[in-house]
Amino acid sequence: MAKNFLRQAFFSGRWYRMAACAALATAAPILLADTTTGAPASAALGSPVEWPGYRGPSGDGHAQAENLPLDLNDPANLVWKTEIPGVGWSTPVVLGNAIWMTTATGEGTSLCAIRVDRKTGSIEQNIEVFHVETPDAIHKKNSHASPTPALEAGRLYVNFGTNGTAAIDTATNEVVWRNRNHTLQHFVGPGSSPVLYGDLLILTCDGADVQYSVALDTASGVERWKTPRSGSLREDPDVKKSFATPAILRVGDHDELVSPAADHVYGYDPASGRELWQMDYDGFSVVPRPVAAHGLVFVCTGFTTPKLLAIRQGGSGKLPPTAIAWEEKSQIPASPSLLIVGDLLYVMSDQGVATCLDARSGRQLWRQRVGGNYSASPLFADGKIIFTSEEGTITFIEPGTTYREIAKSDLNTRIMATPIAIGSTLIVRTATDLRLYRKPL
Repeated sequence: MAKNFLRQAFFSGRWYRMAACAALATAAPILLADTTTGAPASAALGSPVEWPGYRGPSGDGHAQAENLPLDLNDPANLVWKTEIPGVGWSTPVVLGNAIWMTTATGEGTSLCAIRVDRKTGSIEQNIEVFHVETPDAIHKKNSHASPTPALEAGRLYVNFGTNGTAAIDTATNEVVWRNRNHTLQHFVGPGSSPVLYGDLLILTCDGADVQYSVALDTASGVERWKTPRSGSLREDPDVKKSFATPAILRVGDHDELVSPAADHVYGYDPASGRELWQMDYDGFSVVPRPVAAHGLVFVCTGFTTPKLLAIRQGGSGKLPPTAIAWEEKSQIPASPSLLIVGDLLYVMSDQGVATCLDARSGRQLWRQRVGGNYSASPLFADGKIIFTSEEGTITFIEPGTTYREIAKSDLNTRIMATPIAIGSTLIVRTATDLRLYRKPL
């Protein structure tokens, strides 16, 4: 049944016809609030903290933000809105005044990096990174530009799955290097985002045909290490693939790259790629990124019946079932990642059911049907938890052992990317545009 479902999804993916990247590089934003108040740049833009990659500075959905607007339907809180050419579900990344994201135009033939001015919303750069003559088909819920870029001072790293990885000099806007050596069969399009670790850019390549992790030199794009998945897999190619972004976690005196894949989760030394540990489970097409707290790493197992495993950290080799401190089988996400706030673990299912668990024991504290369908991951910002549905409803709740909704805004547009929060601003990428929200200064 799973195979037939995925094959149907594979062939039913809708391709979009848009203009080429360069043709829309001068798209003008709609300015909806006063951006010339005379306030210092730091005050106008909020904290200078960057948003360097998937799930933010700490990689776990926590944002350094305060005084965010709660009513996103109030025109006074919308500073600007800019149409973004093409289609892409990648989360924007931010450093200083530059907001970067990826997109795909021409039914996936043109893969681009876009830079938007954070103050005005103007598109400043639209760089075609790769041209693909015959793009693969994708799932109807995916895009050809779903992996979130990685950003550091001076360099933007973009990944388009099997179509290639590249580095862009953010001062000159030139492509410094391209690497198209890591091809694979996604079957439903790319998903895993690249991860920076020192001078390494780590990619996850879990296809229907090949499965491995690989690290590229950030300066040159040359391969530094490559580690095949060691666990055995089932014969059906559909259940060999996966799409999770790994997490780099500090465990004792060393770092671990925790990387979920089909039927196994692995722990690697991120510097060398050496496998440190492995645990088996039954699942594939894993998307949620692991999070950790209280000596436990929390991993979702993917399709077809997702489970949440709380695995004790510090193990080595093939981990036994006793390494699982607790597990949960009900309302576990296949797409959104988890969120830890203090002792509490927040889980949003794909079908819009939110659950709060005691992170140490797994005990359920509350469960609430928020409504809608979810691909975006929860965000913790300004002391609030933010849920964003595919239908464009953004819900703010108060963290705690009881469910308490603070605010809800229906933007009436499709949203697949996770919003980001920096300083006093909330940045939302919808299916068609990019928006910056802030209370009037």
